[in-house]
Amino acid sequence: MGKTVIFNLAFLFFLSCGPKVDTNKLGQIREDDPILTEQEVNKLIDSENQMSVGTIGILVYDGFFNLDAFGPHSVLSGLIGTEVLLIAEKKGKVKTSSGVEIYVDNSIDEVEQLDILLIPGGTTGTVNTSKNDKILKWIRKIDSTSTFTTSVCTGAWILGEAGLLQNKKATTNWYRAKDRIESYGGKFLQERYVRDGKLWTSAGVSAGIDMSLALVNAIKGETYTKLLMLNLEYDPKPPVIGGSVNNTNKGLVNYMSQMYDSALGSK
Repeated sequence: MGKTVIFNLAFLFFLSCGPKVDTNKLGQIREDDPILTEQEVNKLIDSENQMSVGTIGILVYDGFFNLDAFGPHSVLSGLIGTEVLLIAEKKGKVKTSSGVEIYVDNSIDEVEQLDILLIPGGTTGTVNTSKNDKILKWIRKIDSTSTFTTSVCTGAWILGEAGLLQNKKATTNWYRAKDRIESYGGKFLQERYVRDGKLWTSAGVSAGIDMSLALVNAIKGETYTKLLMLNLEYDPKPPVIGGSVNNTNKGLVNYMSQMYDSALGSK
């Protein structure tokens, strides 16, 4: 937490209070220069900035996966000047799939507009939420004016039930992914994350971090994204090869599929 606070304060200083840059005097700036001044970094960021984002909302519900929500939260909260809200159907306690309880002080009744909506995934909790007409109606309302509407993992199932995947390219958690996306009228792409216009979807769990970084890159540009990645020290190097259907032994994939079948049944 301390490192994030320091990072944010530093960014606020040179983005909001730092001196204006005379681009004629600075000349050409190379990102790979060994020493960059505050003004030069400021110029790089300003030259790449695409848009401003005021409010991001992450819809949470009983049974959502921790990392689906808090991985993107850690990334997106690095957008200076942006408020990231946790939102639930009702204010109060929400329990994650691993039993962690959080208190949510924003309800869908109070939130009428978001620049970005993000919906995390889960298992049975996701299925239950995808059948909640009140939440689906709210999602459609938010999507009607949002800049981006996004999902992580099986959160795409909720978007699908809301009718937002129709004729859209999308991805989701690997489990029966193609069948799921096509059942909602979408076209499945087996990618880490997929953008189709304002719609962003990611594959399972950790892929939400990559998608969120891609969002930051689309909003703020490459320099800002690299600074944020460095602040998070995001440079994953897993100890073994795996983590996707293509990189995992088929026997293990089938075993995991059976586990999901047992957990979800015919839902």
